[in-house]
Amino acid sequence: MQSNDIAMRIYKVRGEVLLAACDRELLGKKFEEGELRIEINPEFYWESYVSEKTFLNSMKIATIANLVGEKVVGLAIREGYIDGDNIMRIAGVPHAQMVLI
Repeated sequence: MQSNDIAMRIYKVRGEVLLAACDRELLGKKFEEGELRIEINPEFYWESYVSEKTFLNSMKIATIANLVGEKVVGLAIREGYIDGDNIMRIAGVPHAQMVLI
């Protein structure tokens, strides 16, 4: 993977900061497993490719996060933003959401 191997977009909606991020190589792919489906739509997840440092700095300000992929979910778990027991896998691909209450 490259140094800027995370696709990320930040939305500001009604006082919330939504961070959508995925591993770069997942952009544009679809995954299905039974009733579960996820499409890694570039229109939602991609505004720029960023480094781990930029991603983690963005997680500090996010009030909502939608994360897909081994790298981004792994970083979020490592830094304590996501509990590793609370991720789901769709066709083996980790997906996690975070909401600050």
